[in-house]
Amino acid sequence: MIHRELSSELLFRVNHFPVAAILGPRQVGKTTLVKAIQQELPKESIYFDLEIPSDLAKFSADAEIFLKNLYSQTVILDEIHRLPNIFVLLRGLIDQQREAGRFILLGSASPDLLRNTAESLAGRISYLEMHPLHYREIAPQNYQKHWLWGGFPAVYMAENDKIKSLWLNDFLMSYLERDLPQLGLSVSPLLMRRLLMMLASMQGGILNYSTLANSLGVSQPTVKNAIDFLEQAFLIRRLQPYFTNIGKRLVKSPKIYIRDSGLLHHLLSIKTFENLLGHIVAGGSWEGYIIQEIISMLPQDSLLFYYRSQDGAELDLVIEQGMCIKLAIEIKLSDSPVLSRGNSVSLQDVGNPPLLVVTPSAQDYQLRPNVWVCSVVTLAENLTKFDLNVFALI
Repeated sequence: MIHRELSSELLFRVNHFPVAAILGPRQVGKTTLVKAIQQELPKESIYFDLEIPSDLAKFSADAEIFLKNLYSQTVILDEIHRLPNIFVLLRGLIDQQREAGRFILLGSASPDLLRNTAESLAGRISYLEMHPLHYREIAPQNYQKHWLWGGFPAVYMAENDKIKSLWLNDFLMSYLERDLPQLGLSVSPLLMRRLLMMLASMQGGILNYSTLANSLGVSQPTVKNAIDFLEQAFLIRRLQPYFTNIGKRLVKSPKIYIRDSGLLHHLLSIKTFENLLGHIVAGGSWEGYIIQEIISMLPQDSLLFYYRSQDGAELDLVIEQGMCIKLAIEIKLSDSPVLSRGNSVSLQDVGNPPLLVVTPSAQDYQLRPNVWVCSVVTLAENLTKFDLNVFALI
């Protein structure tokens, strides 16, 4: 079994908060993680999978009495969105007996979709987001398979491409036909699949709701609502622009990414590494892959943006911590990266932070003053060299 680096951070939260919540896409390994650390919890625990009718039925009669009888144990509730009305009850039980490690909640939707947790358990709950497998969790294996197949554990460990493709087909079908409608999305699964395929073809591009709406034959609010749900279900990411410099004409629309590179390539029918390198989306795919790696290493209060002016000067990523830009990132699908004049202008615009250029496999070196080059293999090590708060590294 692959060790997940979130283990120690989850145990820390369980030991200091009444409720610890692990959120992330389906099949990312949340259940496996919790079961792996059960023996390390500070007290005995009991696990309920709310997608199993017999477990769900235990909460249908008198959930309060049922949970009160489990006061001495850590209660683990998997797929918590199946019990949307339980959060007020949890708050009452915690306030009666406020101690760390009362509950662990697992869910496949963001706090914005699980609004009851944010409203009912404020000050009592600590959220953790679980990502698909990071490169450093499977290192020193070759990054190429990880980039091509993505980080869902069942996909990465699949025996062959056919099993991988079947799994991803079932994964998408489950999300589009069951999970998203249960979370309140009223858009048809067929339309959602078409939207996802269009977003995949735009990987790393500027999001234009009007263009998508016209192509799909629906209204802009419909597209916006659907994308909101996809983001809050951890399938896509909108990277917002950095535009505090009011003296510049800047791009102010978000960039769009399918979060998991394997899901992206499945939507685009990219089967081999050679197909990927020859595909028009290769650069955007590499960019999204590295952004996903970086985000998984940073604490949740970090703010990440891209920067682009109307005349084309840009930076792929700027990282803000503590109200200032700590690091800029350029992501190059080349081991001999060249920076443009626009990159230099953009660095000046955002305050001349250090710049890290991330490549597939270049040796680490300093390109010029305040600019360094690294590879995906040494990315985690390099991030720690800057004045950056880096979270949960193995």
